[in-house]
Amino acid sequence: MPYVTVGTENGADIEIYYEDHGSGQPVVLVHGYPLDGHSWERQTRVLLPAGYRCIAYDRRGFGHSSQPTIGYDYDTFAADLNALLEHLNLTGIVLAGFSMGTGEVTRYLGRYGSGRVAKAAMFGVIPPFLLQTPDNPEGVDGQVFEGIKAAIVKDRYAYFKDFFDNFYNVDELAPERISAQAWQASFNVAAGCSPYATYACVDTWLTDFRADLPKIDVPTLVMHGTEDRILPYQSTAKRLPGLIKDLKLITVEGGPHNIGWTHPDDVNTALLEFLAS
Repeated sequence: MPYVTVGTENGADIEIYYEDHGSGQPVVLVHGYPLDGHSWERQTRVLLPAGYRCIAYDRRGFGHSSQPTIGYDYDTFAADLNALLEHLNLTGIVLAGFSMGTGEVTRYLGRYGSGRVAKAAMFGVIPPFLLQTPDNPEGVDGQVFEGIKAAIVKDRYAYFKDFFDNFYNVDELAPERISAQAWQASFNVAAGCSPYATYACVDTWLTDFRADLPKIDVPTLVMHGTEDRILPYQSTAKRLPGLIKDLKLITVEGGPHNIGWTHPDDVNTALLEFLAS
């Protein structure tokens, strides 16, 4: 199993697990919370035969990566991503993120620039700034996130049940677009992630990306479900036009948060067209 070492905690290496398959232009896939790199399976199944090299990794605290109790902030997450790109010496890449992974895409481009990146793609986006503040009235009330943290402390498994019901809008989309088995698979992955990371990442969601967005100087695709209950469209994707120079925004009508799973035909068609353009 391939790993790249990105730091240490109390003398133990912090390692990021990744998978690297195929050949051609590299597409680096950054997963959402609380899943892992395998959550991109409905995208890699079309990217690989289309001639793209797919690199998917697990964020620290999740999947097969180390589960430290340090580094749960976007500066560190972007540094982890940079370490992977340097380790593999990748250039001309498409940097793709889902949900929390769109934060890595944005912070990486804001901090490290586009020297290695040809295009960016983001699905179910977290930028520009999720927290409601006096200068960000379109954000979400901070008490929502305090409630999430309290629910995680009380019983993180019960929290995951509620989270994934809204992640997939199961009351509207099951079983046609999300089976009980696929839902359970997501729950199982989440249950195996770091309890510390489960909690610590909530505050990370409130990162202000507004200074990073104007620095994105590559063609960027954003796709977002109109019925996203995790990262509401009005507070996130709808606000990005004008903040990213070369942006193509596509809404998925009726789409929940994880449109990559529930609406793979829409997502994959748009992604392949964007990559080929």
